[in-house]
Amino acid sequence: MALPTRPTRLAPNPGGETATTSGHWLMLAVLLLGQFMCIIDVLVVNVAMPSIAASLHASGASLQLVVGGYTIAYAMLLITGARLGDRYGRRRAYLAGVLIFTAASLACALAPDSQALIGFRLIQGAGAAVLVPQVFSIIQLNFTGPARARALSAYAAVLSAGAVAGLVLGGVVVTADLFGTGWRPVFAINVPVGIVLAAVVPRLVPPDETSAGRAKQLDLAGLAAAVGAVLLIVLPLVLGHGEGWPAWCFGCMAAGAVLAAGFVLVERRVAARGGDPLLNLAVLRAPALPSGLVTLAAMQIGYGGLLFAFTLHLQAGLGESALRAGLSYLPMAAVFGLAGYNWRRLPAATRRVLVPAGLAVSTLAYLSLAVGLHTGAGALTWTGLAVAGLGLGLSVSPLLTQSLTHVPPARAADASGLLTTTVQLGQLLGVAALGSIYLSRAAGSGSSATGRAAASAAAMSGTACWLAALSVAGLLAAAVMVRAARGR
Repeated sequence: MALPTRPTRLAPNPGGETATTSGHWLMLAVLLLGQFMCIIDVLVVNVAMPSIAASLHASGASLQLVVGGYTIAYAMLLITGARLGDRYGRRRAYLAGVLIFTAASLACALAPDSQALIGFRLIQGAGAAVLVPQVFSIIQLNFTGPARARALSAYAAVLSAGAVAGLVLGGVVVTADLFGTGWRPVFAINVPVGIVLAAVVPRLVPPDETSAGRAKQLDLAGLAAAVGAVLLIVLPLVLGHGEGWPAWCFGCMAAGAVLAAGFVLVERRVAARGGDPLLNLAVLRAPALPSGLVTLAAMQIGYGGLLFAFTLHLQAGLGESALRAGLSYLPMAAVFGLAGYNWRRLPAATRRVLVPAGLAVSTLAYLSLAVGLHTGAGALTWTGLAVAGLGLGLSVSPLLTQSLTHVPPARAADASGLLTTTVQLGQLLGVAALGSIYLSRAAGSGSSATGRAAASAAAMSGTACWLAALSVAGLLAAAVMVRAARGR
């Protein structure tokens, strides 16, 4: 089913073409380059951890915050970033995010110690949170009909394949050890990209239409509640396993859940008074969006857990280098990207049920991965990993399209914040929960390489079974979403 349309905000060219000129697609490429730069930094440092630890003498807790600090700031401020774009203009917000992210990336590359690196990673995540929501909103407002669906397919492919690309890129850069700088180019490579984006965005991305109405007020009470809730939930998830899951972790998460409920009450009160809530909960009345968010959460929990646990299996369990660990994901990334972009070539009747079908493929892939790891069948293991990319590629892109079918254009910023926040919190929850399952099963493997490899394979096999269970849960939610998107 086609997404709701809206007149494009770009002026027609002299030849009379409007919504699908080459300039639109060049604009999309520029926007997605910024999106890609931010997404890969979620996991680009994972394979660089040994190098960072040796260079900065970082403790285990510091390394966790180097990885998780970016995601914490990113997840906390995504909804706020979408609202800032709605208030001050999406092009302006995108450009501000690029500048913040680029400056923070340079600071990360030059960080003298782990404490400074953690602080700069938090700023980097904040910049990404301002930049990323604007991409989705600009697509919604400047593409119509089939062109919008193709643009969203490209958006979803970048969104979903970026984390795998981050692992691959991190492994390549760390192993290359450019000019003897070790891990630092992992961050420095963002700087020239950011400079290019800062130069071309004002030329290629149109400004928002000005409105004669009143300027929207920033919901500070909602912002405080949202930031507090996300921080209280996310920080224990990042640090819990390393700390042995003490009582304060669960107390913080319970307090975060209470504060999240308070956020809902605050937003309803602001809306009832005629104000401008940080997140207009009316967007959840769109029939397919709630079930689509549940489906997306299940998929991203499994995706984040797979990347984290399997990377640990490759490096800690099998003793692979950063380069080989990163390159191991290339088949998955390639299948993921190709399927995510080309799914619209399938017949219309097939596209309507593609999300449940993709999740069914993912379930079989994870079960194959579990069997291959358990039996030592290498071919089955790597086939399962590639097929997992196929299942995710077939399901993520149409999921975005179908879940947004009934979302009004005026609620694009709210939908963007919800979707991107679900992606990040889902992946972080996967790292925490599925990572803990893997680590607990892999513990006590002994000091021999053979013992570590066997224990790691068994732990990863068990984790893959949980991944299959998550895919089944997502499949059930997807069935509800498909019916809602078709108006039944």
